[in-house]
Amino acid sequence: MTDIAVNDPSGKIIRERQTMASNEGPVTVGLLYSQTGETAVIERAQRQGAFLAVSEINAEGGVLGQPLRTLDCDPASTPAKFREEAERLLAQGADALFGCYMSSTRKAVLPVIDRRRALLFYPTVYEGFEFLEGCVYSGATPKQTARMLADFLCETYEPRFFFVGSNYVFPYESNRIMRDLIANRGGKVIDEIYIPLRPSKSEVDEAIHKIRRAGRVVIFSTVVGEGAVSFYRAYHDAGFDRSVQPIASLTFGEPECQAAGMEACIGNITSAPYFSVIRSPANQRFVTAYRSMFGADAPISSEVEAAYFQVRMYAEAVRRAGTTSRAEILEALPTFTFEAPQGTVRIDPVTHHTYLWPRIGVVRPGGAFEIVREASAPEAPEPYLVEHDDAASLARAGAGGD
Repeated sequence: MTDIAVNDPSGKIIRERQTMASNEGPVTVGLLYSQTGETAVIERAQRQGAFLAVSEINAEGGVLGQPLRTLDCDPASTPAKFREEAERLLAQGADALFGCYMSSTRKAVLPVIDRRRALLFYPTVYEGFEFLEGCVYSGATPKQTARMLADFLCETYEPRFFFVGSNYVFPYESNRIMRDLIANRGGKVIDEIYIPLRPSKSEVDEAIHKIRRAGRVVIFSTVVGEGAVSFYRAYHDAGFDRSVQPIASLTFGEPECQAAGMEACIGNITSAPYFSVIRSPANQRFVTAYRSMFGADAPISSEVEAAYFQVRMYAEAVRRAGTTSRAEILEALPTFTFEAPQGTVRIDPVTHHTYLWPRIGVVRPGGAFEIVREASAPEAPEPYLVEHDDAASLARAGAGGD
């Protein structure tokens, strides 16, 4: 028998005693993070977040009496390889899979999860409008990122927008949602263009040329990975005044900023549940542990934090359930909260999405994000975002406000 400290849904610390089953093999997690390819700049950091969680879990005694075991791979930012590696990891004994970055890679893996009655924990912001019983969504939904960002941008800058995205599902769907959010706030989208996931210099230059012709606009970027790094550098080199024409994003965090060069990122905006500058004991412990393991300058983003806390939550669910059975894990996950670096998080029992903390960060001189707006409580995920205006906006409209 062993004592386990957990949080109940009210946030109070409780103690449980649970029998550890040591007569079975170790619990095994499979990691689906690219170490090469166009999105490796962020997926390598996500993989590190997962490894930190595994290290901490094992230092605390492991799961069900044995060290938590990992199976690793490199899907190389390619949807077909993600599907192949998911099949391989499950065949080699993975009890659950963790990872995927692009929605195209998640969608390639989900049929495998469904057919094999397996589990996937997905740690990346995405476009919403999805549910699969075996998928636990730890990344943010549009309600938890795009809505606050639309409010901030329309209140802070001239509400004229230019959308630039990578050519795959997440940018198209995110732009559709953001277009509605901006229109409901009196803004206007001047143009919307897409570039390849790995754009050439000429393709990036053409995007910059179109932006310049549009006049004073705020850029909403859903360009990801190496393409985003190239786009931010080119935007900086073109000399745009980011005090009035910033790039705003749902995905461009510390790893991408470090790759692009901090000078190219000053004044730009990201909407995410987590930034490494959050002042809390839980985040201080996380940042210290992460940089002790991976280097004093190791960048940390919201996707990295989600990759970390979802492994921690899975391990706790296995301890509570006493098994790796999918049905029992899904039943156990909503019964507790976890003190994540961003704040208290929990899994919604109906949608399998996560209550998260919306925030807006602006890159300041020196390279650190400054949090300029944040929620006072974790926000329900509501992956099917139908109402694009919150209660306050509707009340203002009813009162004759803007």
